Amino acid sequence: MEEIEKDRDPHRAVDFIRDNAEIYAKAKAERIYTEEFRKSLKAILMKKSGENAVNAQEREAYAHPDYQKLLDGLKEAVIIEETLRWKMVRSEEHTSELQSLRHLV
Repeated sequence: MEEIEKDRDPHRAVDFIRDNAEIYAKAKAERIYTEEFRKSLKAILMKKSGENAVNAQEREAYAHPDYQKLLDGLKEAVIIEETLRWKMVRSEEHTSELQSLRHLV
């Protein structure tokens, strides 16, 4: 029970939010950058494909190892961002619980 209470400590929750806000922002920025760069990389790879038909260029771009590598990086960026986001949400809920308890006193 003590471990549960320690985990729900609103002061630790506020500390977590403060200590991880910049990390979360960087994770989100990395995810957004990767999503946007995916479009640029596709265009670069389509141009380099040597194909004339647009659908063939697109097929080659999607099949290219660099594009696959970028998708793996995007997957990791989403995992990092979402993990931090849900930890932040949980911490915000703990601080809201403390505020609610203060209003009851």
